[in-house]
Amino acid sequence: MAGKLHRNILITGLASLFTDVSSEMVYPVIALYLRALGGGVFALGAIEGVAESLASLLRVFSGALADRVGKRKPLAISGYALSTFGKALFFLASGWPMIFAGRVVDRFGKGIRTAPRDAMIAESATQDTQGRSFGLHRTLDTLGATLGIIFTYLLLSRFQRGTQALDLSRYIPTFRFIILVSLVPAVLGVLVLFLSTETGKGIRSSRPLRFALWRDLDLRLKIFLLATLIFTLGNSSNQFILLRAAEKDIGFSPASVTLLYLLYNIVYTLTSYPAGVLSDRLGRKWVLAGGFFLYALSYYLIGFLPHTIVWAMLPYGCYSGMTEGVAKALVADLAPEDTRATVLGLHATLLGIGLFPASFVAGTLWSAFGPQAPFLFGGSMSLLAALLLAFALR
Repeated sequence: MAGKLHRNILITGLASLFTDVSSEMVYPVIALYLRALGGGVFALGAIEGVAESLASLLRVFSGALADRVGKRKPLAISGYALSTFGKALFFLASGWPMIFAGRVVDRFGKGIRTAPRDAMIAESATQDTQGRSFGLHRTLDTLGATLGIIFTYLLLSRFQRGTQALDLSRYIPTFRFIILVSLVPAVLGVLVLFLSTETGKGIRSSRPLRFALWRDLDLRLKIFLLATLIFTLGNSSNQFILLRAAEKDIGFSPASVTLLYLLYNIVYTLTSYPAGVLSDRLGRKWVLAGGFFLYALSYYLIGFLPHTIVWAMLPYGCYSGMTEGVAKALVADLAPEDTRATVLGLHATLLGIGLFPASFVAGTLWSAFGPQAPFLFGGSMSLLAALLLAFALR
């Protein structure tokens, strides 16, 4: 059984690797694709906020459903398949409404799959290897993202060699070709998950989803979830960073924007597994607080010194590596066993609740006060969350 469980962690990681090759081929060009089709910053904020928030609201219910039926695998596979369909809608887009639809469907798929998949990982690891198990998953996930970005960069570079035009509308056929190619690894990500082993016991949870669930949670978990919500209110979409780099005062080309995102993902990949191991030894609290401090640093750099945006990607990548997997490991540590998927979903949902106001406010601040405003706001919210973790979490 132990061999099967260890194999499960690798299989879920490979599913995420293939899926992120697909997702990150598309993600760096969404803002540019939207701009090429006539959409603006406000539309970007609305699309990212609504899509991420609505999808994330599903995560707690998806986790609760996984606990109720005692199974994880069918929901995880369904979510990956739905995300693949969402990407196909991008290919058909002729304006912002279809991009909006594609983002919603893609993120709904992520909302359905995240909690059941994370429960599979948690249940495939021992108590003292939770951090490194989630860290390995994040490493494979971000390795896929890195490969996807490299593919997109190569395709965009090939196009740029043939034209000196800065008009983004000239890139529309290239954007669509990138989206079409991205569907291949997306399908592979769905197929590989069929090789995983079901970790659910097939027993219905005795505690269905209800608001009283919050009252039953460990105080340390409540503090962490509160800090997560505060942080997320300033955690606007990465699309704003990519769009900032493409503004005239910085002047990155579409291919250079992709390289910037590649740098972030390389750092993210390199730090994810070591951060998980460190959290197993040092404790989750200090790794998470450190990650939030680094997020604040990177956003303040982009806000106050926008031409340091390349250097800002270094602490920004470290932040992601130090928080993504470690946060899930902390939740898995403190969640009751019979509602583990539900609580993992609750954590993801709290992240999602903040995403709409975060991206909507970022778009509004940018439009009203200039491009530095959303980054200064986001950095301040992250700093507040880091201080809450450092001084209130025991």
